[in-house]
Amino acid sequence: MALDILIAGGGIGGLAAALALQRDGHRVTVCEAAAELKPLGVGINLLPHAVAVLDELGLMPVLASMAVPTSALVFANRHGQTIYEDVRGLAGGYSHPQFSVHRGELQQLLWREAATRLGAERLVSGWRITGAQLDGDEVIAHGVDATGARVARRASVLIAADGIHSAIRRQFHPDEGAPRWNGMMMWRGTSLARPFLDGRTMVQAGHRRAKFVVYPIAPPRPDGLQLINWICDRRLREDGLGGGLTAPGREDWNKPGSIDDLMPTFGGWRFPWLDVPGVIRGATQLLEWPMVDRDPLPRWRHGRITLLGDAAHPMYPIGSNGATQAILDAAAIARALREERRVETALANYEADRRPMCARIVELNRQEGLDYILDMVEERAPDGFARLEDVIDPAEIDAFVKRYKAVAGHRQAAMGEAALPSPR
Repeated sequence: MALDILIAGGGIGGLAAALALQRDGHRVTVCEAAAELKPLGVGINLLPHAVAVLDELGLMPVLASMAVPTSALVFANRHGQTIYEDVRGLAGGYSHPQFSVHRGELQQLLWREAATRLGAERLVSGWRITGAQLDGDEVIAHGVDATGARVARRASVLIAADGIHSAIRRQFHPDEGAPRWNGMMMWRGTSLARPFLDGRTMVQAGHRRAKFVVYPIAPPRPDGLQLINWICDRRLREDGLGGGLTAPGREDWNKPGSIDDLMPTFGGWRFPWLDVPGVIRGATQLLEWPMVDRDPLPRWRHGRITLLGDAAHPMYPIGSNGATQAILDAAAIARALREERRVETALANYEADRRPMCARIVELNRQEGLDYILDMVEERAPDGFARLEDVIDPAEIDAFVKRYKAVAGHRQAAMGEAALPSPR
């Protein structure tokens, strides 16, 4: 049964859902608040199980041409010494590559594909959904258009993919308040630099008070330079571990960052394979925002209205789960509507499939997720080490990684246990 489906939000999750639902024969309309879509943002990582979804949508050739297939995720201390190397993609036993890519370019790719497949008239920009109500077997979505005029649309289903500040989530949970902040501020930048290591590796170095994440997001250019995405995490509040603080006001989000705020912490981080302060000083853009999430909800669905992506389960950007989980949501909601004709039951099935896993990832990321590896070594060997095995049993780290990956939905042979206990 073909449905008229309205999606609030033209981000990665909303557009992936639009493509998946259109493929199944539904009439899909996407309402995006921005009047003009621009390639904003910096880099993101798509885990192999999310890449598999995009492959099923026929996007693999163009995605492979614009992204970097991540060869490994390396955990290192603040001296650049390797703690653990997790092989990724096809070489790691996955069915698909892991891709590092510019977020804005990926979003524009999905927007162009949606315009082609849905029809350009079904991508409505400058139209912000502010609320919704149920009306029998329909949903009435209320919004504001680019002129400020109040507008409304009817649909069989409304999927709110409108981000961490979702108006639909706020409507159903008005007392939730601001996102929860863990006291960590992130500076995210891009720089042109010579490829490091093999030109395809993602590195996370440091510890819970200061961390540097770096990976390439485009193939090398003819001049030998490569676009590098990097993130500097600095803990500003020690009392925020676990997310107990109220997030700064929205006016403080995505503001331009200052290199001067980073040099006192990262100015001496020179690794044998990367000059960290040199990369920071070469920034082509630098944005600053707080590391925030929200508490998992007891439910996503309200009649024929449900949540997706950051509107449903905003989480700390740990383990490359943000965009990945949104894309998995997109595949799950399309599958649920394909397998069950009763709309409310299908949406309930989608939630039952996705909500528990995403809630668990939120919980694990509040415990630092895979990054807890960095703290284990920092606490035992703050000045570095001659041999890692003198500091920690490598098998202990390997088992920890495998358990986290199982919880997060990695599909890989010999995954180990399916549940990850608290590391503390």
